[in-house]
Amino acid sequence: MSEAFALVLRPDASFKVVEFSGDSPADLGTIYREIDSPSIAVMDLSPKLSVWLDDDRITGGALNRPAIAIHAATIFVPHDYYGTAVYTGTDAENRTTGLTLDNCAALLELAGIDVPMVPHPRTS
Repeated sequence: MSEAFALVLRPDASFKVVEFSGDSPADLGTIYREIDSPSIAVMDLSPKLSVWLDDDRITGGALNRPAIAIHAATIFVPHDYYGTAVYTGTDAENRTTGLTLDNCAALLELAGIDVPMVPHPRTS
């Protein structure tokens, strides 16, 4: 499955999956627009997963409990998340990459968000 997506997760547990292939200026612009803060930090949650967020809480966003649940499942050190969090992939050279749709679904499951499964098209 193609690694061409980022998961945008808001404090109210709403989310969207956006097209995202990597670290091009256009892709990074997508992250900055979604988080809408002049101070964005990126944190590696694993060798293959990163989260982008307003780490300084400049925009005064609400506590993002779904993002905290993902963090707790990946890293043992507690960390509070405020406002919108955006999840992307990371490759072996520590470059930003996209996620697969399966990766996005797994993250939503960790956050406790039920996502209906879309059936694959039937072939005859």
